[in-house]
Amino acid sequence: MQQEMKYVYQVYLEGSFSKAAQKLYLTQPALSIAIQKTEMALGMPIFDRNRRPLALTPAGEAYIHTVKQIMYLEQELEQQVNDIRDLNSGHIRLGGSHYLNAYILPEILSGFSKQYPGVQLELLESSSAVLAKMLSERELDLTFNCDPKFLLDFERYPAFHDMVLLAVPEKNPLNASLEQETLSVTDIQNGKHLRADCPVVPLSLFRDTEFVLLSEGNNLYDRSFQLFSDAGFEPKIKMVLSQLVTAYHLAENDFAATFVSDRLIKRSHSNLKFYKLDSDLIDRLFYILLPKRNYTSFAVKKFIDFFLTFMEAEQGAKQMIQRSSG
Repeated sequence: MQQEMKYVYQVYLEGSFSKAAQKLYLTQPALSIAIQKTEMALGMPIFDRNRRPLALTPAGEAYIHTVKQIMYLEQELEQQVNDIRDLNSGHIRLGGSHYLNAYILPEILSGFSKQYPGVQLELLESSSAVLAKMLSERELDLTFNCDPKFLLDFERYPAFHDMVLLAVPEKNPLNASLEQETLSVTDIQNGKHLRADCPVVPLSLFRDTEFVLLSEGNNLYDRSFQLFSDAGFEPKIKMVLSQLVTAYHLAENDFAATFVSDRLIKRSHSNLKFYKLDSDLIDRLFYILLPKRNYTSFAVKKFIDFFLTFMEAEQGAKQMIQRSSG
């Protein structure tokens, strides 16, 4: 990438000539002169200097878009050259929610790292909406998502299912009248909730129950409110959180009911009663998402293959447990 493009891009990132000059190890006057020359060659200003932090003009937005495209092509070229040089090395930047990073990825990352020790793994954590934006900006190599509104913008591979269950504190009086529909931890570990004959309950029964819900930007935020809308009532929200795991632990301590993934339920005992809801929204299919690009590195391809093989083996083991317990 040309030097002047690097200068403009750094000013764009920092929103300030002085901060960008420090990062570039230039004096501010020297950087300002370089930017002015680029603007003169372009025939119009790149930055609106009347705003703080600096903002892009329409011409500046087009310029930065072009710079990003050049950066993406350079990254792809570097990946191709590195793959040709050494097929067992590379770098993968993964993004996941706390739920994914804590409950889905650890065993997979550990196994992949042992099989491909030369591949450097970088793991970032945020909400699904933020991660989708990072992926579109090529700040990530891949992430995971089950929200249809994001899927069409990316290259995608079906990765794994989970099921959203209603988790209700043991002391809730409704549990006494729903003994036949209640699922225990053992039931869930044996896959009873995945069978077609598993009893379901309408969410409308819990209209007077307090809930702890996830905040906007999480897939389960949108899904939860669609469930409430379909059930015909506004939930009594006791708390809103950003982490699914925290909501689960609060529910276990008799704080409020919540929605949880069946993949979180691993303990032999829980102070919760679980219910399968009568809704298609409880079944989530997560995809591996990649940015649309001309080249995908060897390391990323091998990670996808490893992930899908792991999940296929896991699914086979679950089916065996279901058959033996049924």
